[in-house]
Amino acid sequence: MTRKYFGTDGVRGKVGQFPITPDFAMKLAWAAGKVMAANGSKTVLIGKDTRISGYMLESAMEAGFAAAGVDVLLVGPMPTPAVAYLTSTFRADAGVVISASHNPHFDNGIKFFSGTGTKLSDAEEAKLEKLLSAAIENNAMQCVGPEELGRAKRIDDATGRYIEFCKGTFNQQLSLKGMRIVVDAANGAAYHIGKRVFKELGAEVIAIHDQPDGMNINFRCGATHLDSLQKEVLDKRADLGIALDGDADRVMMVDHLGNIVDGDQILYILAKAMKDRGQLGASGVAGTLMANLGLELALKALDIPFERTKVGDRYVVEALKTNNWVLGGEGSGHILSTNYASTGDGVVAALQVLKAMLRAQKSLHDMVAGMTKYPQTLINVRFNSNDPRGNADDIVNSEAVQAIVAKAQADMGQSGRVLLRKSGTEPLIRVMVEAQSDRVAIVNAKMIAAVVQG
Repeated sequence: MTRKYFGTDGVRGKVGQFPITPDFAMKLAWAAGKVMAANGSKTVLIGKDTRISGYMLESAMEAGFAAAGVDVLLVGPMPTPAVAYLTSTFRADAGVVISASHNPHFDNGIKFFSGTGTKLSDAEEAKLEKLLSAAIENNAMQCVGPEELGRAKRIDDATGRYIEFCKGTFNQQLSLKGMRIVVDAANGAAYHIGKRVFKELGAEVIAIHDQPDGMNINFRCGATHLDSLQKEVLDKRADLGIALDGDADRVMMVDHLGNIVDGDQILYILAKAMKDRGQLGASGVAGTLMANLGLELALKALDIPFERTKVGDRYVVEALKTNNWVLGGEGSGHILSTNYASTGDGVVAALQVLKAMLRAQKSLHDMVAGMTKYPQTLINVRFNSNDPRGNADDIVNSEAVQAIVAKAQADMGQSGRVLLRKSGTEPLIRVMVEAQSDRVAIVNAKMIAAVVQG
């Protein structure tokens, strides 16, 4: 079944426009509740980020689940990974996160977790969509009898539980005492959590963007806007900076010199640390098609296997399960350490980097010295749906495009990489080239884009 409402990470859109409306949220919850009830499930846990629209969507979903006969546990503003953890620890049958992650406040989204804290499979989402379509198109939503209605309960100690979980991933023999850390919470779901975790482990914490007002989430801050974090690290002479995104499942870092340390570099740090301690064994690292070539080559030099997946952390998780590996992620800061958490967790990932730094007795700057990031050029080529060459796949696979890609790859050899992929949301073909220099990347990207344009 083709996905109608679900994208790579749940349902997302602009608030007030279909599908991010109260009516849709209620019907989505009802459909999810019916699927759960059919499997004998009874309880769902709902968390959200700090967007003002979260109150509206939370209430609508509470009504939908209750109408399907499912009980609801409400935890309020909470990081996505916290919802995954709490769903499991409270023995709920499913978890829901109301968040649009790194998007602006006027967007919102809804994503689901299974009772074990993992994202729903494609098959589970397809089953849910079938019921949802019936509810929307045929007005088939039916309420259970009064005696079977679900109940709602607010969990008051959820924050403390998650903070202790995060601290539990950091060795008791280690301390952050003497470290000055700037923490940027993106005015998002970890505004009350991130700073407490690092402070309770001994660090001097300088918190920024930790005053959410419902509309300032991700606004010129957080993992997608690092300027203010870089400035604060330099101004306060901090050892490093940590930036989370709106739902705290991503992390980006800044070293004491103000240099950005992204998700690919964090993966390198963690993989090398595990390799050095003999904890990796024959395991490898899973990244996506967009992972920097520098990461692949650095891991190769350490004799660590590396596998690329489709873009999206759900596909990274699938690769980890298939290979029985524990470490993967994306350059955007989604870091999967499945020996600690079932989904990307920005706070936990940052703690693992800090742990590696303390054990190696090195600065963050020195920890990434073994990996050289390759310059990357990305050009978006818009195509017409009436293009005589066909659709995006036809264009990418055409003889002319494949020939120019082969020429560019041959010219760059092992020191460069070409990636063509179609956008899932717009009529665009993305042309990405990585090379040892900006000039080579730009020249080859423009050359390929010209042929793709036709």
